[in-house]
Amino acid sequence: MAKQEGITVKKSENLDEWYTQVILKSEMADYSAVSGCMVFRPLAYGIWEILQKNIDAEFKKLGVENVYFPLLIPEKFLKKEAQHVEGFSPEVAWVTQTGDTKLDERLAIRPTSETIMYDSYSKWIRSWRDLPLRFNQWNNVLRWEFKHPVPFLRSREFLWNEGHTVFATEKEADTERDEILGIYEMITEDYLALPGMVGRKSEKEKFAGAVASYSIEHLLPDGKAIQGPDFHSDGQNFAKAFDITFLDKDGKRQHAWQNTWAITTRELGVMVAMHSDDRGLVLPPKVAPTQVVIVPIFDEKNKSAVLKVAKKLESELKDVRVMLDDRNYYTPGWKFNEWELKGVPIRIEIGPKDIKAKQVVVVRRDTSKKRSVAISKVGSEVKKELEDMQKSLFKKAGEFLSSNMYKVKTYQEFKSTLEKKKGIVQANWCMDSKCEDKVKEETGAKITNMPLKNNKVLGDCIYCGKRAKTVANFAKSY
Repeated sequence: MAKQEGITVKKSENLDEWYTQVILKSEMADYSAVSGCMVFRPLAYGIWEILQKNIDAEFKKLGVENVYFPLLIPEKFLKKEAQHVEGFSPEVAWVTQTGDTKLDERLAIRPTSETIMYDSYSKWIRSWRDLPLRFNQWNNVLRWEFKHPVPFLRSREFLWNEGHTVFATEKEADTERDEILGIYEMITEDYLALPGMVGRKSEKEKFAGAVASYSIEHLLPDGKAIQGPDFHSDGQNFAKAFDITFLDKDGKRQHAWQNTWAITTRELGVMVAMHSDDRGLVLPPKVAPTQVVIVPIFDEKNKSAVLKVAKKLESELKDVRVMLDDRNYYTPGWKFNEWELKGVPIRIEIGPKDIKAKQVVVVRRDTSKKRSVAISKVGSEVKKELEDMQKSLFKKAGEFLSSNMYKVKTYQEFKSTLEKKKGIVQANWCMDSKCEDKVKEETGAKITNMPLKNNKVLGDCIYCGKRAKTVANFAKSY
Protein backbone atom coordinates (compact mmCIF):
# COMPACT_ATOMS: atom_id res chain seq x y z
CA MET A 1 0.00 0.00 0.00
CA ALA A 2 1.43 3.35 -1.02
CA LYS A 3 1.95 5.85 1.75
CA GLN A 4 -1.01 8.16 2.21
CA GLU A 5 -0.21 11.67 1.06
CA GLY A 6 -0.41 14.18 3.86
CA ILE A 7 -0.13 17.96 3.98
CA THR A 8 2.78 19.11 1.81
CA VAL A 9 3.06 22.76 2.90
CA LYS A 10 3.56 24.35 6.30
CA LYS A 11 0.85 26.41 7.94
CA SER A 12 3.39 29.07 8.88
CA GLU A 13 4.71 29.41 5.33
CA ASN A 14 1.62 29.37 3.10
CA LEU A 15 -1.63 29.56 5.04
CA ASP A 16 -3.90 29.62 1.98
CA GLU A 17 -2.44 26.51 0.34
CA TRP A 18 -2.16 24.73 3.70
CA TYR A 19 -5.81 25.49 4.50
CA THR A 20 -7.00 24.21 1.12
CA GLN A 21 -5.01 21.00 1.49
CA VAL A 22 -6.37 20.38 4.99
CA ILE A 23 -9.97 20.86 3.82
CA LEU A 24 -9.58 18.59 0.78
CA LYS A 25 -7.26 15.89 2.15
CA SER A 26 -9.14 15.47 5.41
CA GLU A 27 -12.24 14.92 3.27
CA MET A 28 -14.22 17.69 4.94
CA ALA A 29 -15.26 19.15 1.62
CA ASP A 30 -14.62 19.09 -2.10
CA TYR A 31 -15.04 21.50 -4.97
CA SER A 32 -18.12 21.17 -7.15
CA ALA A 33 -18.82 21.82 -10.81
CA VAL A 34 -20.50 25.11 -9.83
CA SER A 35 -18.05 27.96 -9.34
CA GLY A 36 -17.79 29.08 -5.73
CA CYS A 37 -20.01 26.27 -4.43
CA MET A 38 -18.67 23.26 -2.55
CA VAL A 39 -19.67 19.78 -1.45
CA PHE A 40 -20.02 19.16 2.28
CA ARG A 41 -18.65 15.66 2.76
CA PRO A 42 -19.85 13.55 5.73
CA LEU A 43 -17.14 14.83 8.08
CA ALA A 44 -18.04 18.51 7.63
CA TYR A 45 -21.77 17.87 7.60
CA GLY A 46 -21.41 15.76 10.74
CA ILE A 47 -19.76 18.70 12.52
CA TRP A 48 -22.53 21.01 11.31
CA GLU A 49 -25.18 18.58 12.58
CA ILE A 50 -23.62 18.62 16.06
CA LEU A 51 -23.55 22.41 16.07
CA GLN A 52 -27.08 22.65 14.69
CA LYS A 53 -28.45 20.24 17.30
CA ASN A 54 -26.93 22.13 20.22
CA ILE A 55 -27.72 25.62 18.92
CA ASP A 56 -31.29 24.58 18.13
CA ALA A 57 -31.75 23.22 21.66
CA GLU A 58 -30.75 26.62 23.06
CA PHE A 59 -33.14 28.42 20.70
CA LYS A 60 -36.00 26.21 21.81
CA LYS A 61 -35.32 27.10 25.46
CA LEU A 62 -36.14 30.69 24.48
CA GLY A 63 -39.37 29.63 22.79
CA VAL A 64 -38.04 29.97 19.23
CA GLU A 65 -39.85 27.71 16.73
CA ASN A 66 -38.50 26.35 13.45
CA VAL A 67 -40.22 27.04 10.13
CA TYR A 68 -39.36 26.81 6.45
CA PHE A 69 -40.08 29.39 3.75
CA PRO A 70 -39.59 29.14 -0.03
CA LEU A 71 -36.18 29.31 -1.69
CA LEU A 72 -37.52 31.69 -4.36
CA ILE A 73 -38.44 35.29 -3.58
CA PRO A 74 -40.51 37.57 -5.86
CA GLU A 75 -38.58 40.63 -7.01
CA LYS A 76 -41.30 42.98 -5.74
CA PHE A 77 -40.65 41.77 -2.19
CA LEU A 78 -36.93 42.56 -2.35
CA LYS A 79 -37.73 46.09 -3.51
CA LYS A 80 -39.95 46.93 -0.55
CA GLU A 81 -37.10 47.93 1.79
CA ALA A 82 -34.75 50.27 -0.09
CA GLN A 83 -31.56 49.81 1.98
CA HIS A 84 -32.08 46.06 2.04
CA VAL A 85 -32.36 45.61 -1.73
CA GLU A 86 -29.48 48.02 -2.35
CA GLY A 87 -27.26 46.02 -0.01
CA PHE A 88 -28.03 42.67 -1.62
CA SER A 89 -28.66 43.48 -5.29
CA PRO A 90 -25.09 42.72 -6.47
CA GLU A 91 -25.26 39.27 -4.85
CA VAL A 92 -28.67 38.09 -6.04
CA ALA A 93 -29.00 35.26 -8.56
CA TRP A 94 -32.27 35.38 -10.50
CA VAL A 95 -34.63 32.80 -11.97
CA THR A 96 -36.07 34.35 -15.13
CA GLN A 97 -37.34 31.37 -17.10
CA THR A 98 -38.89 27.93 -16.61
CA GLY A 99 -38.54 25.58 -19.55
CA ASP A 100 -39.12 27.76 -22.62
CA THR A 101 -41.37 30.21 -20.81
CA LYS A 102 -40.11 33.52 -19.44
CA LEU A 103 -41.49 34.45 -16.04
CA ASP A 104 -43.66 37.55 -15.70
CA GLU A 105 -41.63 38.50 -12.61
CA ARG A 106 -38.06 37.58 -11.74
CA LEU A 107 -37.58 35.32 -8.72
CA ALA A 108 -34.52 35.76 -6.51
CA ILE A 109 -32.75 32.68 -5.21
CA ARG A 110 -32.74 33.32 -1.46
CA PRO A 111 -29.81 35.56 -0.39
CA THR A 112 -31.64 35.98 2.95
CA SER A 113 -35.30 35.56 3.87
CA GLU A 114 -36.52 38.80 5.42
CA THR A 115 -38.76 39.78 2.54
CA ILE A 116 -40.45 36.43 1.86
CA MET A 117 -41.06 35.86 5.57
CA TYR A 118 -42.29 39.33 6.41
CA ASP A 119 -44.98 39.23 3.74
CA SER A 120 -46.49 36.34 5.70
CA TYR A 121 -45.85 38.01 9.06
CA SER A 122 -47.97 40.97 7.92
CA LYS A 123 -50.90 38.57 7.44
CA TRP A 124 -50.42 36.58 10.64
CA ILE A 125 -49.89 39.40 13.14
CA ARG A 126 -53.03 41.32 14.06
CA SER A 127 -53.02 41.84 17.82
CA TRP A 128 -50.58 42.12 20.73
CA ARG A 129 -51.79 38.59 21.56
CA ASP A 130 -49.94 37.32 18.46
CA LEU A 131 -46.63 38.58 19.86
CA PRO A 132 -43.86 37.81 20.38
CA LEU A 133 -43.41 35.79 17.20
CA ARG A 134 -40.05 34.00 17.26
CA PHE A 135 -39.30 31.90 14.18
CA ASN A 136 -36.08 30.42 12.86
CA GLN A 137 -35.04 28.65 9.67
CA TRP A 138 -32.20 26.19 9.09
CA ASN A 139 -31.49 26.47 5.39
CA ASN A 140 -29.09 27.42 2.60
CA VAL A 141 -28.59 30.78 0.92
CA LEU A 142 -26.91 31.89 -2.29
CA ARG A 143 -24.85 35.08 -2.66
CA TRP A 144 -22.97 35.44 -5.92
CA GLU A 145 -20.83 38.56 -5.59
CA PHE A 146 -17.11 37.88 -5.09
CA LYS A 147 -14.12 36.72 -7.10
CA HIS A 148 -12.06 34.47 -4.83
CA PRO A 149 -14.16 31.81 -3.09
CA VAL A 150 -12.54 29.92 -0.21
CA PRO A 151 -14.22 26.75 1.13
CA PHE A 152 -16.32 27.56 4.21
CA LEU A 153 -14.76 30.99 4.74
CA ARG A 154 -16.23 32.55 1.61
CA SER A 155 -18.48 30.41 -0.55
CA ARG A 156 -21.39 31.44 -2.75
CA GLU A 157 -23.75 28.93 -1.18
CA PHE A 158 -23.59 28.26 2.54
CA LEU A 159 -25.69 26.86 5.36
CA TRP A 160 -26.93 28.82 8.35
CA ASN A 161 -29.72 29.53 10.74
CA GLU A 162 -31.69 32.71 10.24
CA GLY A 163 -33.83 33.85 13.12
CA HIS A 164 -36.59 36.36 12.43
CA THR A 165 -38.44 37.62 15.47
CA VAL A 166 -41.17 40.18 16.12
CA PHE A 167 -42.00 42.00 19.36
CA ALA A 168 -44.56 44.49 20.62
CA THR A 169 -41.99 46.81 22.21
CA GLU A 170 -38.48 48.04 21.56
CA LYS A 171 -37.40 46.92 25.04
CA GLU A 172 -38.45 43.30 24.38
CA ALA A 173 -36.63 43.32 21.04
CA ASP A 174 -33.48 44.74 22.63
CA THR A 175 -33.53 42.10 25.37
CA GLU A 176 -33.23 39.38 22.75
CA ARG A 177 -29.84 40.67 21.60
CA ASP A 178 -27.97 39.48 24.67
CA GLU A 179 -29.86 36.17 24.68
CA ILE A 180 -28.91 35.28 21.12
CA LEU A 181 -25.36 36.63 21.21
CA GLY A 182 -24.95 34.69 24.46
CA ILE A 183 -25.91 31.46 22.70
CA TYR A 184 -23.57 32.16 19.80
CA GLU A 185 -20.72 33.05 22.15
CA MET A 186 -21.27 29.86 24.14
CA ILE A 187 -21.27 27.73 20.99
CA THR A 188 -18.17 29.33 19.47
CA GLU A 189 -16.24 29.14 22.74
CA ASP A 190 -17.45 25.92 24.38
CA TYR A 191 -17.89 23.80 21.25
CA LEU A 192 -15.61 25.23 18.55
CA ALA A 193 -12.97 26.46 21.05
CA LEU A 194 -12.95 29.82 19.24
CA PRO A 195 -12.65 33.07 21.18
CA GLY A 196 -14.12 36.17 19.61
CA MET A 197 -14.66 39.89 19.99
CA VAL A 198 -18.30 40.78 20.60
CA GLY A 199 -19.27 44.24 19.48
CA ARG A 200 -21.45 46.60 17.50
CA LYS A 201 -20.84 47.21 13.80
CA SER A 202 -20.30 50.70 12.44
CA GLU A 203 -23.05 52.31 10.38
CA LYS A 204 -21.15 51.50 7.17
CA GLU A 205 -20.67 47.86 8.13
CA LYS A 206 -24.13 47.11 9.50
CA PHE A 207 -26.62 44.79 7.81
CA ALA A 208 -28.61 46.31 4.95
CA GLY A 209 -31.91 47.48 6.40
CA ALA A 210 -30.96 47.18 10.08
CA VAL A 211 -30.89 49.93 12.69
CA ALA A 212 -27.87 48.34 14.36
CA SER A 213 -25.78 45.21 13.82
CA TYR A 214 -23.71 43.23 16.31
CA SER A 215 -21.15 40.54 15.63
CA ILE A 216 -18.62 38.12 17.02
CA GLU A 217 -15.35 38.66 15.16
CA HIS A 218 -12.58 36.06 14.97
CA LEU A 219 -8.88 36.47 14.27
CA LEU A 220 -7.26 34.00 11.85
CA PRO A 221 -3.63 32.84 12.00
CA ASP A 222 -2.58 35.29 9.26
CA GLY A 223 -3.69 38.19 11.45
CA LYS A 224 -6.81 38.99 9.45
CA ALA A 225 -10.20 39.32 11.09
CA ILE A 226 -13.28 37.49 9.88
CA GLN A 227 -16.89 37.96 10.92
CA GLY A 228 -18.63 35.17 12.78
CA PRO A 229 -22.23 35.05 14.07
CA ASP A 230 -24.27 38.23 14.00
CA PHE A 231 -27.41 39.86 15.36
CA HIS A 232 -29.33 42.71 13.76
CA SER A 233 -31.73 45.09 15.49
CA ASP A 234 -34.09 45.98 12.67
CA GLY A 235 -36.19 48.46 14.64
CA GLN A 236 -39.40 49.15 12.71
CA ASN A 237 -37.79 49.43 9.27
CA PHE A 238 -39.16 46.19 7.85
CA ALA A 239 -42.41 46.50 9.81
CA LYS A 240 -43.11 49.78 8.00
CA ALA A 241 -42.05 48.42 4.61
CA PHE A 242 -44.20 45.28 4.95
CA ASP A 243 -47.03 46.75 7.06
CA ILE A 244 -46.41 44.50 10.06
CA THR A 245 -48.76 46.15 12.54
CA PHE A 246 -50.83 45.11 15.54
CA LEU A 247 -53.46 46.51 17.88
CA ASP A 248 -51.91 47.11 21.30
CA LYS A 249 -53.68 46.62 24.63
CA ASP A 250 -55.17 50.08 24.32
CA GLY A 251 -56.61 49.33 20.89
CA LYS A 252 -54.07 51.50 19.07
CA ARG A 253 -52.38 50.30 15.90
CA GLN A 254 -48.59 50.03 16.25
CA HIS A 255 -45.70 48.95 14.05
CA ALA A 256 -43.85 45.93 15.43
CA TRP A 257 -40.17 45.75 16.42
CA GLN A 258 -37.98 43.11 14.74
CA ASN A 259 -34.65 41.32 14.94
CA THR A 260 -32.71 38.97 12.66
CA TRP A 261 -29.74 36.77 13.60
CA ALA A 262 -27.53 34.04 12.12
CA ILE A 263 -24.58 31.68 12.51
CA THR A 264 -23.13 30.06 9.39
CA THR A 265 -20.92 27.22 8.21
CA ARG A 266 -18.12 29.80 7.99
CA GLU A 267 -17.41 28.80 11.60
CA LEU A 268 -16.16 25.42 10.35
CA GLY A 269 -13.53 27.17 8.26
CA VAL A 270 -12.43 29.38 11.16
CA MET A 271 -12.16 26.27 13.35
CA VAL A 272 -9.99 24.50 10.75
CA ALA A 273 -7.69 27.49 10.26
CA MET A 274 -7.29 28.14 13.97
CA HIS A 275 -6.69 24.67 15.42
CA SER A 276 -5.25 22.47 12.66
CA ASP A 277 -1.55 21.83 12.10
CA ASP A 278 0.96 20.59 9.53
CA ARG A 279 -0.28 17.01 9.91
CA GLY A 280 -3.86 17.90 9.06
CA LEU A 281 -7.14 18.58 10.77
CA VAL A 282 -7.45 19.09 14.53
CA LEU A 283 -11.03 18.91 15.80
CA PRO A 284 -12.27 20.15 19.18
CA PRO A 285 -13.69 17.01 20.84
CA LYS A 286 -17.18 18.47 21.35
CA VAL A 287 -17.76 18.84 17.60
CA ALA A 288 -15.82 15.79 16.38
CA PRO A 289 -18.24 13.27 14.81
CA THR A 290 -15.74 10.59 15.89
CA GLN A 291 -14.06 11.47 19.18
CA VAL A 292 -12.12 8.25 19.63
CA VAL A 293 -10.81 5.74 17.11
CA ILE A 294 -9.54 2.33 18.16
CA VAL A 295 -6.79 0.93 15.92
CA PRO A 296 -6.06 -2.75 16.58
CA ILE A 297 -2.60 -4.06 15.67
CA PHE A 298 -2.59 -7.70 14.64
CA ASP A 299 -1.44 -10.39 12.25
CA GLU A 300 -3.30 -13.50 11.13
CA LYS A 301 -2.18 -15.46 14.21
CA ASN A 302 -3.50 -13.06 16.82
CA LYS A 303 -6.20 -11.25 14.84
CA SER A 304 -9.11 -12.94 16.60
CA ALA A 305 -7.79 -12.32 20.11
CA VAL A 306 -6.92 -8.66 19.47
CA LEU A 307 -10.24 -7.87 17.79
CA LYS A 308 -12.16 -9.50 20.63
CA VAL A 309 -10.56 -7.16 23.17
CA ALA A 310 -10.88 -4.15 20.82
CA LYS A 311 -14.60 -4.77 20.27
CA LYS A 312 -15.18 -5.14 23.99
CA LEU A 313 -13.38 -1.83 24.55
CA GLU A 314 -15.51 -0.18 21.86
CA SER A 315 -18.72 -1.32 23.57
CA GLU A 316 -17.49 -0.05 26.94
CA LEU A 317 -16.73 3.44 25.59
CA LYS A 318 -20.43 4.16 25.18
CA ASP A 319 -20.20 7.67 26.61
CA VAL A 320 -18.13 8.95 23.66
CA ARG A 321 -18.46 8.84 19.87
CA VAL A 322 -16.15 5.92 19.17
CA MET A 323 -15.36 3.74 16.17
CA LEU A 324 -13.25 0.61 15.72
CA ASP A 325 -11.08 0.65 12.61
CA ASP A 326 -10.80 -3.09 11.96
CA ARG A 327 -10.04 -2.81 8.24
CA ASN A 328 -7.46 -5.45 7.40
CA TYR A 329 -6.51 -4.01 4.02
CA TYR A 330 -4.64 -1.05 5.56
CA THR A 331 -1.58 -1.18 7.81
CA PRO A 332 -1.75 0.32 11.31
CA GLY A 333 0.69 3.04 10.22
CA TRP A 334 -1.55 4.00 7.30
CA LYS A 335 -4.53 4.23 9.67
CA PHE A 336 -2.56 6.36 12.12
CA ASN A 337 -1.81 8.85 9.34
CA GLU A 338 -5.41 8.85 8.11
CA TRP A 339 -6.97 9.56 11.49
CA GLU A 340 -4.39 12.23 12.24
CA LEU A 341 -5.23 13.86 8.91
CA LYS A 342 -8.95 13.71 9.75
CA GLY A 343 -8.45 15.23 13.17
CA VAL A 344 -9.91 12.53 15.43
CA PRO A 345 -9.10 13.78 18.97
CA ILE A 346 -8.06 10.47 20.56
CA ARG A 347 -6.49 7.38 19.03
CA ILE A 348 -6.28 4.14 20.99
CA GLU A 349 -3.71 1.58 19.83
CA ILE A 350 -4.01 -2.00 21.02
CA GLY A 351 -1.92 -5.03 20.06
CA PRO A 352 -0.88 -8.42 21.49
CA LYS A 353 1.76 -6.91 23.80
CA ASP A 354 -0.75 -4.39 25.13
CA ILE A 355 -3.30 -7.12 25.83
CA LYS A 356 -0.68 -9.11 27.70
CA ALA A 357 0.16 -6.03 29.79
CA LYS A 358 -3.57 -5.26 30.23
CA GLN A 359 -3.14 -1.80 28.77
CA VAL A 360 -3.62 0.30 25.65
CA VAL A 361 -1.71 3.22 24.15
CA VAL A 362 -3.67 6.49 24.12
CA VAL A 363 -2.56 9.20 21.64
CA ARG A 364 -3.90 12.75 21.71
CA ARG A 365 -4.23 14.51 18.36
CA ASP A 366 -3.34 18.07 19.35
CA THR A 367 -0.14 17.28 21.28
CA SER A 368 0.80 13.87 19.79
CA LYS A 369 1.38 12.80 23.40
CA LYS A 370 1.36 9.01 23.86
CA ARG A 371 0.82 7.21 27.11
CA SER A 372 -0.04 3.75 28.32
CA VAL A 373 -3.35 3.38 30.16
CA ALA A 374 -4.68 0.35 31.99
CA ILE A 375 -7.60 -1.17 30.11
CA SER A 376 -9.72 -0.94 33.26
CA LYS A 377 -9.22 2.84 33.34
CA VAL A 378 -9.58 3.67 29.65
CA GLY A 379 -13.11 5.08 29.97
CA SER A 380 -12.28 7.61 32.67
CA GLU A 381 -8.88 8.53 31.20
CA VAL A 382 -10.28 9.11 27.71
CA LYS A 383 -12.98 11.36 29.15
CA LYS A 384 -10.32 13.40 30.98
CA GLU A 385 -8.19 13.70 27.83
CA LEU A 386 -11.14 14.88 25.75
CA GLU A 387 -12.07 17.51 28.32
CA ASP A 388 -8.47 18.66 28.66
CA MET A 389 -8.00 18.85 24.88
CA GLN A 390 -11.16 20.96 24.50
CA LYS A 391 -9.93 23.40 27.15
CA SER A 392 -6.39 23.41 25.78
CA LEU A 393 -7.49 24.34 22.26
CA PHE A 394 -9.59 27.22 23.55
CA LYS A 395 -6.78 28.43 25.80
CA LYS A 396 -4.27 28.34 22.96
CA ALA A 397 -6.63 30.22 20.62
CA GLY A 398 -7.36 32.75 23.35
CA GLU A 399 -3.67 33.37 23.94
CA PHE A 400 -3.21 33.91 20.21
CA LEU A 401 -6.01 36.47 20.14
CA SER A 402 -4.85 38.38 23.21
CA SER A 403 -1.22 38.45 22.04
CA ASN A 404 -2.31 39.94 18.70
CA MET A 405 -4.45 42.76 20.06
CA TYR A 406 -2.84 46.18 20.34
CA LYS A 407 -4.05 49.44 21.90
CA VAL A 408 -2.77 52.65 20.33
CA LYS A 409 -3.24 56.35 21.04
CA THR A 410 -2.00 58.08 17.89
CA TYR A 411 -2.50 57.61 14.17
CA GLN A 412 1.24 57.23 13.64
CA GLU A 413 1.32 54.46 16.22
CA PHE A 414 -1.73 52.95 14.54
CA LYS A 415 -0.06 52.82 11.11
CA SER A 416 3.23 51.58 12.52
CA THR A 417 1.50 48.74 14.38
CA LEU A 418 -0.39 47.63 11.27
CA GLU A 419 2.81 47.65 9.21
CA LYS A 420 4.94 45.72 11.70
CA LYS A 421 2.38 43.41 13.26
CA LYS A 422 -0.75 41.50 12.33
CA GLY A 423 -3.94 41.48 14.32
CA ILE A 424 -6.51 43.75 15.93
CA VAL A 425 -5.67 47.37 16.66
CA GLN A 426 -7.92 49.10 19.19
CA ALA A 427 -8.15 52.86 18.90
CA ASN A 428 -10.40 55.81 19.75
CA TRP A 429 -12.87 56.86 17.08
CA CYS A 430 -15.22 59.84 16.76
CA MET A 431 -17.84 57.68 14.95
CA ASP A 432 -17.66 59.85 11.83
CA SER A 433 -17.73 57.66 8.73
CA LYS A 434 -15.33 60.05 6.98
CA CYS A 435 -12.57 59.09 9.41
CA GLU A 436 -13.52 55.42 9.02
CA ASP A 437 -13.22 55.72 5.22
CA LYS A 438 -9.90 57.54 5.38
CA VAL A 439 -8.33 55.01 7.71
CA LYS A 440 -9.39 52.16 5.44
CA GLU A 441 -8.19 54.01 2.33
CA GLU A 442 -4.78 54.77 3.83
CA THR A 443 -4.09 51.55 5.75
CA GLY A 444 -6.39 48.84 4.40
CA ALA A 445 -7.83 48.29 7.88
CA LYS A 446 -11.56 48.56 8.53
CA ILE A 447 -13.62 48.70 11.70
CA THR A 448 -14.67 45.13 12.50
CA ASN A 449 -16.81 46.21 15.45
CA MET A 450 -16.89 48.29 18.63
CA PRO A 451 -16.59 46.26 21.86
CA LEU A 452 -19.77 45.98 23.92
CA LYS A 453 -17.71 45.51 27.11
CA ASN A 454 -14.74 47.49 28.40
CA ASN A 455 -15.39 50.31 25.96
CA LYS A 456 -14.28 53.17 28.17
CA VAL A 457 -13.33 56.13 26.01
CA LEU A 458 -10.51 58.40 27.12
CA GLY A 459 -9.04 60.78 24.58
CA ASP A 460 -9.53 61.84 20.99
CA CYS A 461 -10.17 60.17 17.64
CA ILE A 462 -6.90 58.84 16.23
CA TYR A 463 -7.60 60.30 12.80
CA CYS A 464 -9.26 63.69 13.13
CA GLY A 465 -8.35 64.57 16.71
CA LYS A 466 -11.94 65.38 17.71
CA ARG A 467 -13.36 64.01 20.93
CA ALA A 468 -13.74 60.24 20.62
CA LYS A 469 -17.12 58.59 21.23
CA THR A 470 -16.05 54.93 21.22
CA VAL A 471 -13.19 52.49 21.06
CA ALA A 472 -13.16 50.54 17.81
CA ASN A 473 -11.49 47.32 16.69
CA PHE A 474 -9.61 47.90 13.43
CA ALA A 475 -8.17 45.09 11.31
CA LYS A 476 -7.47 43.93 7.81
CA SER A 477 -10.18 41.41 7.11
CA TYR A 478 -11.62 38.81 4.77
